[in-house]
Formats: sequence, C-alpha cells, structure tokens
Amino acid sequence: MPRESSKRLPSLTPKQLRVLTFVRDFIRARGYAPTMQELADEFGVSKVTVFEHIVALQKKRCLKRSRHKARSLRLNGDVRFPDERATCLPLVGIIAAGRPIEAIEDRQALDLEELFVRPNETFALRVRGDSMIEDRICDGDYVVVERRQTARDGETVVALLDNGEATLKRFYREKDGVRLQPANPNYAPLRTKNVQIQGIVVGVIRKC
Repeated sequence: MPRESSKRLPSLTPKQLRVLTFVRDFIRARGYAPTMQELADEFGVSKVTVFEHIVALQKKRCLKRSRHKARSLRLNGDVRFPDERATCLPLVGIIAAGRPIEAIEDRQALDLEELFVRPNETFALRVRGDSMIEDRICDGDYVVVERRQTARDGETVVALLDNGEATLKRFYREKDGVRLQPANPNYAPLRTKNVQIQGIVVGVIRKC
C-alpha cells in the first residue's frame, strides 16, 4: 500500500511519462541515472528532444538535475507512479493454455482499475454454490458486477427475486416473464414474472 506521504504525478504527456518511468527503472536496475544519449537511444529521438522532455519534467517537479553532470537525474521526492498502485499488477508475458509457446518476457502492467472501468458503479460479490460452473464461475470466486437495472438476453445478472433472495444466473426474456438460466445441468432454470436486476457480471476473480 502506498504511504500516505506519496504524491500523485502531475498531468504528464504519454511521452513524458515514458521518459520518467524509464529513468526510474534505469536507476532501480543499475543504481545510477541514464545519460541524455542513453535516453535518446532508448526512444529513438535526438538529445535535443530528450532535453526538452527533461526540462518539462523538471518544471513539473518530477525530476531533479544538476548542470554539467552526465548522470545527475534523480526523481523528485516520493512520487507515486500509475504502475505502482496496489491494483496494478506486472504483466510479464504470455502463457499457453493449449500448445506450448516460446517463453517471452514483456514488461508491461495490467491495471485492474482500467480493466473494470465502467460507466456505472461496480462492486464485487463472493460466489456461493456451483450453479454457474459451466460459465467458469465457481464456488468461492468473486464476480465483478456493474450496477445496472436492465439486462440483455444472455447476460449474467445478479437478480433479486420476489422472496427477497438474490441469485446469479443468465438472463432471458420469455413471453410469460423471465427465465434465469443456470450454467449447470443439475439445476433447473428459474422462471418468474417479476425480477429486479441488481447488476451485470463484467469479470470473475479467482483466488487460488
């Protein structure tokens, strides 16, 4: 968890953020800062362009730099980067679930906040039961739900029944009402005329 004293980055252009992140990672890996030439080589630009980015980052109080020193760049204070949030996980490559593939490490980040960004409020529910196992939703999983009051046929919904109980099922409209379809042949569908949609499932999280 970030310390309370950590500061959010100011508004940066995508290139400025890439430069700043590279400087951070370079210092962490080697213990000293990159030169202007090394930055230019990394981004395929001139030293003049790199210098412009560095000056802009200095003005935004993200970097400090001493004049006439080749490796004087350093981060300014305890700045919190977007990829250092607790909800942002390192995405280091691809793993085959079918045929094997060559192992390639590709340092990126998987931002869970961006993954589940929706126009409406989202919340999580822990699943109890196995009625949706054929949809890969198992007992103990967490479903991420977008709060909505309407659904399209085939969407997995959190539905509130007349008796006040809530259930997780696929939603289908029929002539005489609504069918809430489980994804397990051992369970019969629920048919009802009145159902309140509490939200739509937009993701599943499994804690192994």
